[in-house]
Amino acid sequence: MTKLKNIKVVVSDLDGTLLNPQHKISDYTKSIFQELHNQNYLIVVATGRHHLDAMAIIETLGVPVYLVSSNGARIHSPEKKELFSFNLDSEVVKNALNVDIDPEITVVLFKENVWQTNKINEKINAFQSELKYHPELVDYKKLEDFGAIKIFFSCENHEKLVQLKDAVLANSSEHLHHAFSLPTCLEFMDKSIDKAVAIERVLEREGFTIKEAAAFGDGFNDVQMLSASGKGLIMGNAPALLKETLPDLEIVKTNAEDGVAKYIASKILDKFFAST
Repeated sequence: MTKLKNIKVVVSDLDGTLLNPQHKISDYTKSIFQELHNQNYLIVVATGRHHLDAMAIIETLGVPVYLVSSNGARIHSPEKKELFSFNLDSEVVKNALNVDIDPEITVVLFKENVWQTNKINEKINAFQSELKYHPELVDYKKLEDFGAIKIFFSCENHEKLVQLKDAVLANSSEHLHHAFSLPTCLEFMDKSIDKAVAIERVLEREGFTIKEAAAFGDGFNDVQMLSASGKGLIMGNAPALLKETLPDLEIVKTNAEDGVAKYIASKILDKFFAST
């Protein structure tokens, strides 16, 4: 079976990618990442999740991992040292939220140690198997400090999020850009922040380029990362629109089928590891 040449780095998103539908990393996937480490590949996890939440997950891999979190607004070393951080200015966030927001939409500000929200959303909480990153209920009309790592909106009705996206950008397009990590999740970051830029910071530190990376993702917050990498790989469970947006990229098996690990085993590692 033909192996990928010149790949020295493996980059993976978490939700819908490295994590299975139960938001866990399978034992098979852990074994493959252990072998990646043994064969001296650099491993980077790049996620929209907050670092406190994501660290609890990547610890279960049992290997050194660079963590790019909040879509690139934070970078942590394998030793959990913060290497880069960027926060949105309070006035930028306040202005972005100064629009009509449908009452069905959950509003979240990612802070350093808590996430502030206008209502407790059990579905969002369910993404954390162990609650490391706690919610704090706030009244945005009374909040004084709007400074945040990123702005996050959740709603089961995608069209309501599309309308909100247009309204926020009409107010704040000079400062912010957006991504739908899922059809039900809309995120806003500073224009200078995305996963690809953060990954390049990590790779420069380690003496690699992004063209030496294979990257796996399933959401629109992965577009820049997938496009810039030497080998961008789209999960089989990704939205059809993402596959249409990046038609030249290869599609791998779904996250329910250990798609990331199986591709690594067959195309990247020096010897094949069959799924058990």
